[in-house]
Amino acid sequence: MKIGLYGKNNNPKLPETLRLLIDALVVKNISIWLNCETTKTFKTLNYSANKLIELSDCNVIPGNLDYLITIGGDGTFIEGITASKLTDIPTLGVNTGRLGFLADISPEEINEAINCICTGEFRIEKRSLLKAELIPDQYIDFPYALNEVAVLKRDTTSMIRIQSYIDDNFLTSYWADGLIIATPTGSTAYSMSAGGPIIAPESRNFVITPIAPHNLSNRPLIIPDSHTISLKIESRDKKILVSLDSVSYPIEDKLEIKIAKANKYASLVKLKKHNFYQTIRNKLLWGVDKRN
Repeated sequence: MKIGLYGKNNNPKLPETLRLLIDALVVKNISIWLNCETTKTFKTLNYSANKLIELSDCNVIPGNLDYLITIGGDGTFIEGITASKLTDIPTLGVNTGRLGFLADISPEEINEAINCICTGEFRIEKRSLLKAELIPDQYIDFPYALNEVAVLKRDTTSMIRIQSYIDDNFLTSYWADGLIIATPTGSTAYSMSAGGPIIAPESRNFVITPIAPHNLSNRPLIIPDSHTISLKIESRDKKILVSLDSVSYPIEDKLEIKIAKANKYASLVKLKKHNFYQTIRNKLLWGVDKRN
């Protein structure tokens, strides 16, 4: 078995967490691949040479990994999936960040998680992805998003106008700071912060959430993920931002963006004792009330 470890050097908890992971994997005689930033951290930990550990000077994830473990928050988790170019490597997230809806394993659970991987005591959740297409075509390095595709105003106080269509049916014109198209996975991310609903991961839906709309009647809308969403954008600034998860691209306005469900999935490793409803209850502090 070969497991990749993916982290970022700006994480102050990386050295301690990396040591815990390496110790747990080496004792199981599991081969380890380290991305460039975990490699730099590894070299400061005073480990002796070990043939099980493969150091790398890049973040391109090799296709021969059985599993990938990210160290950080949800942003690092998404970066890890992006770096794998959706080669369907099951990914587990060790959370050293804040909330952690995707990266939901605590450092204290590392030994248990490694044991579960070795014994098969886990499940794989297939999460849907969005794919964005720009018309006329403009360069996007990786046109997929696990959480959301967002259209945002850029360098201006003026709102942007977003004409939206569901398949060929006109929906509305949003006058707003932006618009979020989120997957069920992304419903607990940017969309939730903008007032969107929480959707269970296995739901086959998208949610369309306006950002600060200048019309009180605008509300988030849930639609089946079998539909294609088309957006036509106008801005006084003549520039907008198209954001796919954490990567943003400055784009000329007067274009059309088509957003649809991708024909690929992200594979998430989940321990059997964890479930979505437990996660949102704990992370969002539901029920935390002195009366309870």
